[in-house]
Amino acid sequence: MSVKDNLEEPLLERLSATPTPNEATETQHSSKRKRNDEDEQSSKKVAKRQKNKKDKAADDAVLDIEQGINNAFSNMDSLLLADYIAQRTRLYEGDLSAVELEDKYIPATTIQDTTSWDKPRTLDNLPGFLERFSGNSTKLWSASKKNGAPHTIIISAAGLRAADVARVIRKFHTTDAKVAKLFGKHIKMKDAIKFLKSTRTGIAVGTAIRLKDLMDEGALSTERLERIVVDCSHIDQKKRGILEMRETHIPLTVFLGQKEFRKKYGAETGGIDLLFF
Repeated sequence: MSVKDNLEEPLLERLSATPTPNEATETQHSSKRKRNDEDEQSSKKVAKRQKNKKDKAADDAVLDIEQGINNAFSNMDSLLLADYIAQRTRLYEGDLSAVELEDKYIPATTIQDTTSWDKPRTLDNLPGFLERFSGNSTKLWSASKKNGAPHTIIISAAGLRAADVARVIRKFHTTDAKVAKLFGKHIKMKDAIKFLKSTRTGIAVGTAIRLKDLMDEGALSTERLERIVVDCSHIDQKKRGILEMRETHIPLTVFLGQKEFRKKYGAETGGIDLLFF
């Protein structure tokens, strides 16, 4: 290759690398689109962060961490409660078919509206809540002559909470109407069975799993049952209640959805009231 060729080759490369007007325009458009895409993504991230902040603020507004209660339930009527429970059921049991999910739902017509209760749903107000929505409140101090057949069942998320509930409703505990503590770990299954079969019980407090097991064993009778109260406003340190945890929500809906209960919910005679505290 001649000296002349060597001198011309780099010049040719530089000339060939120079973009045409069309290419320059396309490059500008591509850069602009890229900036627009980046701006759009950035805007979406900002909007998402703002939404998360709003959601957190909304949660903080209804969650009373100091008292350990979720105030949202105090404003939920029967329809809102039924819808909320259905949402959580779909979340925790999304593998079920539409038909199977339908069988899990708790109809709004079965839930008693308690939005008229204007006091905080704290533990110390539970006895007053029971008196308010029990019809003839004097019956709270009574019990059926049939052993292990309470008129009221209270369902809590865990044994420790159930123990606290049992303590606060001891005001309804009498010689002939005991308050039964029916929850795992603290009370052995065999001891709970023995207690129910030998004791007139007015109010039973426990977890959904233990209560269902005792019913299956024939120790816990629902023949005289007038109301079921779900302790739903209470939240733990992680801001979760009985309806916000898969391990408690599913057993609860299984317990509440039993056929013998469904046919009695809201019935005028021999019916069962379903309340959410």
